[in-house]
Amino acid sequence: MTATYRTQGPIISSLLDTDWYKLTMMQGVHHKYPNASVTWEFRSRNAEDLEPYIDEIREQIDHLAMLRLTSAESAYLSTFPYMSPDFIRFLELFRFRPEYVDVYMEGSELCIVIDGPWSHSILFEIVILAIVSEVRNRALYPDVTIDQAVGQLRRKLDGLRSEYTPQQLAGFNLADFGTRRRLSQPVQEAIVEVLAEEFPGNFVGTSNVDIARRHDICPMGTMAHEWVMAHQQLGSRLIDSQRAALEAWVQEYRGHLGIALTDTITLDAFLHDFDLYFAKLFDGLRHDSGDPMVFAEKCIRHYQSLGIDPMTKTLIFSDALTFDKSMGIKLALDGRIKNSFGIGTNLTCDVPGVQPMNIVIKMMSCNGQPVAKISDEPGKASSRDESYVNYLKKVFQVEH
Repeated sequence: MTATYRTQGPIISSLLDTDWYKLTMMQGVHHKYPNASVTWEFRSRNAEDLEPYIDEIREQIDHLAMLRLTSAESAYLSTFPYMSPDFIRFLELFRFRPEYVDVYMEGSELCIVIDGPWSHSILFEIVILAIVSEVRNRALYPDVTIDQAVGQLRRKLDGLRSEYTPQQLAGFNLADFGTRRRLSQPVQEAIVEVLAEEFPGNFVGTSNVDIARRHDICPMGTMAHEWVMAHQQLGSRLIDSQRAALEAWVQEYRGHLGIALTDTITLDAFLHDFDLYFAKLFDGLRHDSGDPMVFAEKCIRHYQSLGIDPMTKTLIFSDALTFDKSMGIKLALDGRIKNSFGIGTNLTCDVPGVQPMNIVIKMMSCNGQPVAKISDEPGKASSRDESYVNYLKKVFQVEH
């Protein structure tokens, strides 16, 4: 692993080089909302000039049209009982359509807009984020090696083992969630390989489907914010949109993939809708914004108020985690509720001297109407339609 970290040739070389929840949501869209149309917008929270990379970003996006699901990849997907044969056939026919993507500069800001049928444009999000991240990283950090990334990981693993006892590390469930802001694809793959070999009792899987398939590792993920956001414009009353999103998920997966995402319209609004029916049907909840311990305490109390033993449920944490932050949460919750941790950038773009990107692509509209995420962290809110956000807050009685 002494080679530089950069990808040789196209950055994305497999249709499955994406996060598992994109495929699980894509199947739900294919079955339930085949005529829905959506738009997404790219945002960079880094104050840096991305214009020098725009031509290569466009070239890498154009290359996506060449990707096809291989027979081996199709056979792999068919091993999951909840992946339906008709959806796998759809994926075999699926082609990226770069014409759905507009890449341009607006002043000093890189703008990327995705606009097209939901089922045909849903896979762009993760691969475009990975493309932007790697194009920029290999320009700024041309001499970084895979060994440097792996060495940093091994130092952190050594630190874990020296700071915490084997008893404390027992039950520390760790997954790689690092596709979208990785240093590069080779680095993410090397990180997963090391975790699987050197942290086997704790490493439970990766969000990256291609890496999971080729290394016989469990793919991790269920739903993302876009699933809940889109339901704001998919036919139900706005006040019923979260329940409609959860119900559609239950009907699609019939007990599989039972982790619900909580912070599209704040945790409090979510828990108001997450009644005994849903609490029994879903295996647990995912945290993605706000104070993780406040989240955990509210979830535990909610389960208890419904007469459910919290130790029968799982909380997944996935917000800007490090090993130490994860362990702090884990130790505070031991014996109170099951927990697991998805670490992203701190795994796949952590090399001394490398500044990782802070970039997102968020859904902005569905069927021509605005959608929004409010979140438990105001800085993570996403919408350009302030009047709609205010209306959403009023409907769900959100104060901040």
